[in-house]
Amino acid sequence: MRLCDLKQKEVINCRDGERLGYVCDLDFDVNTGIITHIIVPGPCKIWGIIGRDQEYIISYNCIKQIGTDVILVDIEAEKFLVRSPYI
Repeated sequence: MRLCDLKQKEVINCRDGERLGYVCDLDFDVNTGIITHIIVPGPCKIWGIIGRDQEYIISYNCIKQIGTDVILVDIEAEKFLVRSPYI
């Protein structure tokens, strides 16, 4: 599977059925080449029109299943929502 294939999949939290968004980036170990985290943009700030300053950094171990069009994760969303280092 390629990054472009993952970017087309929506990430959904199994705990509450919340749609988190689409994969925007991956984090991987440079030495082994193994994916360690998937990164999903966080919620918009105001009324869904002003930019985002947070993102979900989800450990690859939290992924329960990768389907044809969705990725199911099992997380406490608040714990994985972090301020984006690029803003």
